[in-house]
Amino acid sequence: MKILSIGEVLWDVFDDGEYLGGAPLNFSAASQRLGSTAALLSAVGSDERGARTLKAIRDLGLTTEFVQQVTQKPTGTALVSTDRDGNAVFTIDRPAAFDCVLIDTLLLEQVVCFAPDWLYFGTLAQTNPQTEMLLMRLIKGLPKTRGYYDVNLRTGHWDLGLVKKLSSVAKVIKLNHTEAELLYERTTGKSGYSLENFCRYWSSTFDISTICVTLGRQGCAVFSEDALRFFNGFTVDVVDTVGSGDAFAAAFLYGLNAGWPIEENAAFANALGAIVAAHPGATPDWNVAECHALIRSRSASDTSSKS
Repeated sequence: MKILSIGEVLWDVFDDGEYLGGAPLNFSAASQRLGSTAALLSAVGSDERGARTLKAIRDLGLTTEFVQQVTQKPTGTALVSTDRDGNAVFTIDRPAAFDCVLIDTLLLEQVVCFAPDWLYFGTLAQTNPQTEMLLMRLIKGLPKTRGYYDVNLRTGHWDLGLVKKLSSVAKVIKLNHTEAELLYERTTGKSGYSLENFCRYWSSTFDISTICVTLGRQGCAVFSEDALRFFNGFTVDVVDTVGSGDAFAAAFLYGLNAGWPIEENAAFANALGAIVAAHPGATPDWNVAECHALIRSRSASDTSSKS
């Protein structure tokens, strides 16, 4: 499977240091480690962080073929804090280098030659009209490539019209339960929200084949083939949640593309998301064996409790 991720690459800045991040980068790194061929289309600044970014991307096993280096703006940063529920809160400086991708004939030809099976995109970078235009040109120029929309609403960096437009060019979307409720109420004006109501409305309105909704520690819910199903998460000692949703998204797409049964796919995605949350930074070291071990440990616990 080949995946091209379009959007931000930046440094997540914590009180004790900074880590390379940005949802498209995190997703690409996890996808590459799972065995896919992943590439990131973005830009970094001609600064010290930019040089570190390019090296770090290569160290993650990713190509920098589609990562441009620009002079107009510095490499992106996001100050990370946590809310009272322990969720990451990002303060993102814009415009940044990732907003300055140069669209030219050579770039479009390179992407067509790469021939991705999936285009991964979020909301944040697409708030820049230039980046949104690039995405739409790629979708038009790659008719056999499917869209995977990881919603990731960041305060001050989204609007409803854009989310609807991006949903309309995706076959699969992933979002969290808070985002699902917000989008349902903003779109319909109705107060009778339920997760199933949202999934049925969104899938029928935008012709989405699969909707995956993350539920934090509770796991996830998947709407496909006209049914909503819930899958339990895994209990781990959380260090920080940055990047865990991106790893989940990569694992979910990997299993979906491979045609795994939904139960197996959801368990694997939940396990990888939990493992990343148990480590600092968005792209910590992990391996597939850890995911299977975590799944087996719960299966053994379930068997023991029934005996």
